[in-house]
Amino acid sequence: MTAQGTTQAVDIAIVGGGMVGASLAAALAPLGLKIALVEAVPHDSASQPSFDERTTALSNGSRRILETLGVWPGVSSLATPIRKIHVSDQGHFGFARIDAAEQGLAAMGYVVPNRALGAALWSRVQANADVQVFCPAKVSRITAREHAVTLEIAGNGATASLDTRLVVAADGVQSAVRSAFGVDAESRDYHQTAVITTVLPQRFHDHVAYERFTASGPLALLPLEGGRCTLVLTLSRATAESAMAWSDQEFLAEVQRRFGFRLGRFLKVGQRSPYPLSLTRAARTSAGRCVIVGNAAQGLHPVAGMGFNLGLRDVASLAELIAERRHESHFDAGAANVLAEYDAWRRADRGGVIAFTDGLVRMFANPSSVVQRLRNVGLLAFDLLPPAKAALSRLSTGAGAGAGAGARVPKLARGVALR
Repeated sequence: MTAQGTTQAVDIAIVGGGMVGASLAAALAPLGLKIALVEAVPHDSASQPSFDERTTALSNGSRRILETLGVWPGVSSLATPIRKIHVSDQGHFGFARIDAAEQGLAAMGYVVPNRALGAALWSRVQANADVQVFCPAKVSRITAREHAVTLEIAGNGATASLDTRLVVAADGVQSAVRSAFGVDAESRDYHQTAVITTVLPQRFHDHVAYERFTASGPLALLPLEGGRCTLVLTLSRATAESAMAWSDQEFLAEVQRRFGFRLGRFLKVGQRSPYPLSLTRAARTSAGRCVIVGNAAQGLHPVAGMGFNLGLRDVASLAELIAERRHESHFDAGAANVLAEYDAWRRADRGGVIAFTDGLVRMFANPSSVVQRLRNVGLLAFDLLPPAKAALSRLSTGAGAGAGAGARVPKLARGVALR
């Protein structure tokens, strides 16, 4: 922190150092710009909500972004490949399978521990002198003007003032920065809670990710090292509250009832953590000299594991636009034309992923017998149609949903470094 009363000038100030904010700082770090990163909780703190005991499923495009940024070597040894995906509907005949090898891929994606990803991202950020980190610190006041934004920052009993051309709101679903720029967010409560934990099945998972839809919500099992699996069990709020008090044996028996015996019996379960589920969508992805990314722009149901992958494409797109313009004589990271191009680039992908995820939740939650028959026929058709599987494999490579065949894929997602 600087002494009170002094003001530092930076090109870009990122508010929020979770997975998306830290990824953006890592992407911008080599560009020779002055970057500030403001985060309230140290990445290695037990209370850091982004880098907790959860895991994240990364698409191949996301893995390539992290690889190009030099972050992937820090997590690759702990990453578990997803070689197959199996989708089913409890009590019905329909199911769908996709095999990475059949699509010419080494894996459909990778499961990584959030703590390992956080450590690798922050190690990369802190190694670059062009990124000034304010942590633990919070933004206490935002003053937006035509040509710049002033951020007042407080932390550890000290204060700092930053003048920046661009503010990036990466401070999560309840984004204070987004609100300060007058951007509303629509929120839809799914009235569900995801209980997330780790389980050990009797049989080896064979690198298969399972998505099983049940009457009360989806159940996902993601492969981990050592034969363990991350379990994401979606329950009604009342049932989830009860589930947190069940014994390990009671909890595993309920998981067994919902999932079946494809992996034999579930032998052990780790610590359970509940996460209320909702859809949050910001009305805009920019306003004034502010760009809104990650969960601040869209907070998704975890049913398809697309949230961080979508946020990482936000990062790759924004970083590329800034890299293209930074050598201009009057470079302005927060210029209206930069933000307009960002909005246009992200529109189709963002809208497609939100619609797909929300539609999936609604479709499999619908109790109508007609809808149940249609979705099971749909699952069976997907399993029999190679073009549908090829489309899903293309989504894994980084173009995003709703983007179309000729859509612009970020350089970082293609393995091209920003220069």
